Amino acid sequence: MTITDTERIARILKQYEKKREKEKERYELIKDTEDFKNKNRQRAKNHYEQNKDKKREKYANNKEYLNARSQYYYYKKTDRLDIFKEKYPNKIEILQSKNMII
Repeated sequence: MTITDTERIARILKQYEKKREKEKERYELIKDTEDFKNKNRQRAKNHYEQNKDKKREKYANNKEYLNARSQYYYYKKTDRLDIFKEKYPNKIEILQSKNMII
């Protein structure tokens, strides 16, 4: 008796769905416990402490881009993009280089 590829794929998908259901049920049971919350907070705090310098460096490297993007959204929200384009052509170039605007 041989198993065809379609049957094998269907069985694998069914197993995956069952696994995801069980993981979701388990999470729903433990998500409100104090122990789970404390462990999760500690994990997040450790991650933050370990990667604090990386984030700072990332923002420092992208400072001009982030500033330009923020101003672009402000002028877009207030319907004054034409003024933005006249006033800040260098910021338009930055945004175009990152493929944010065309």
